[in-house]
Amino acid sequence: MANRLDPYSGYNFSVELDGITRAGFRECSGLENSQNAEEYREGTDKNLSVRKLPGLVTHSDITLSRGITSDRKLWDWREKAMKGNVERHDISITLLDNKGNAKITWNLFDCWPRQWTGPSLNATADDLAIEQLVLACERVEVDKWS
Repeated sequence: MANRLDPYSGYNFSVELDGITRAGFRECSGLENSQNAEEYREGTDKNLSVRKLPGLVTHSDITLSRGITSDRKLWDWREKAMKGNVERHDISITLLDNKGNAKITWNLFDCWPRQWTGPSLNATADDLAIEQLVLACERVEVDKWS
């Protein structure tokens, strides 16, 4: 019988922000890239179909959510960008197995915070105060896949 490969759980991950902070996040979304197919046809083509050539690769924004604390480092990073002093940092998002071992690491390069969302406050609820940071990144590489 072949070895069975069960999928990893999506709840066990870590985020390392180069030079800013190591923080626990509640949610990470937006790990995605895409590539347009550029259509091309020459007048001498005998085939009535267009050619599809690979275009530029784009990476979607990454959204990180966490319970807000007295740690201001994420806000300070965003505030610098709002004032025109964009600091780019590399970020690693690592998926962990049930024992806490690193299984897959996505390295995001030249990230900067393009949006910050503060917590929703409601005196009749007992929810945690959650902040979100949306990061633009220019490149994603997979460092480990085991």
